Amino acid sequence: MRYAMIMAGGSGTRLWPMSRDGQPKQLIKFIKTNDGRTVSLLELAAERAGNLTQGNSVYICTGERYREQIKEAMPHFDDAHILGEPMPRDTVNAVAFAAAVFAKDDPDAVFSVLTADQLIEPADVFAAAVELGYTLVEQDPTRLVTFGITPDHPATGYGYIERGQKIEDTDDKAFRVARFVEKPPLEKAEAYFQSGRFDWNAGMFVFHARTLLDLYKRFMPKNAELIEQLQDAWGTDKQQQVLDEVYPQLDKTSVDYGIMEPASNERDVSIVGVKMNIKWLDVGSWPAYAETLTPDEHGNRSNGTPIATHDANNNIVIAEDADGSHTIALIGCDDLIVVRTERATLVVPKDRAQDIKKLHEELPHGLR
Repeated sequence: MRYAMIMAGGSGTRLWPMSRDGQPKQLIKFIKTNDGRTVSLLELAAERAGNLTQGNSVYICTGERYREQIKEAMPHFDDAHILGEPMPRDTVNAVAFAAAVFAKDDPDAVFSVLTADQLIEPADVFAAAVELGYTLVEQDPTRLVTFGITPDHPATGYGYIERGQKIEDTDDKAFRVARFVEKPPLEKAEAYFQSGRFDWNAGMFVFHARTLLDLYKRFMPKNAELIEQLQDAWGTDKQQQVLDEVYPQLDKTSVDYGIMEPASNERDVSIVGVKMNIKWLDVGSWPAYAETLTPDEHGNRSNGTPIATHDANNNIVIAEDADGSHTIALIGCDDLIVVRTERATLVVPKDRAQDIKKLHEELPHGLR
């Protein structure tokens, strides 16, 4: 059976003050859809995942502390379909957690690992790529499928995958992965972009659950032993107790470091990439979010809250309650980010947006 697991564990500190304790970035309703709705990133991710599988087979892996907020915002997800991590232990353990749950009662489980941080368009191209990923793994369970986003500029903020030999009978849409490359400096990113052989690493995958767990045991045996204890207890009255006991003991690393890169050196595993020719925006910061907003004639972008400007250019103005009742005015200001919420107001130059995370670390817990 096919399953989909959405990783939604990020806290989104670079989107403070709208993202805060109790409301992580994936639950902020700040994305306007083409049909006029205002939704969260997680809602969009769940809609995409629901179009990939049949039946009630979409799961969300998130921090346990967000369970009630997710159920309130998305009541069609019950407790059984929310995999709550007692604490974050990086992506390899989230993936193994899901694989253990799926494989417990379904030895043939194949699952996609999706993210809740991106805007992805067009949806049909995305769905076709993931469908091909499922098919490739179903044809050969030893395959580990990853996805390559066609780059439109030499980005330094993404990892890259180099395309190797094409996979037959896929219309040149799938290829063997020649190598993984971590986030490169600009000179190398430009060379990768110009070569035409590299794609951005999307951080999304399709795995056979049993294969994933076997590799987890091979490369991370201590962690695998703990996850096996969790799998044995899953569905029993000891489920939560064992989860709380074993999860803090797991060594942290990413699925790329923990599984994909070591597996690329194994002869009994095939690393396959599937091309995703999509528009892919990681909404992890206010400048990234601003890319979803239409600028006015002076380059100012607003999420719908009224703005009044005089000699002000290229600013980002965002309000939590953009109902028209509050106007934000700017005079003689260029290249600022202004974010207003009920609890806090942020003003920062756009080129200092990365420092929001540092500010968040210094805030008293009551303001986070």
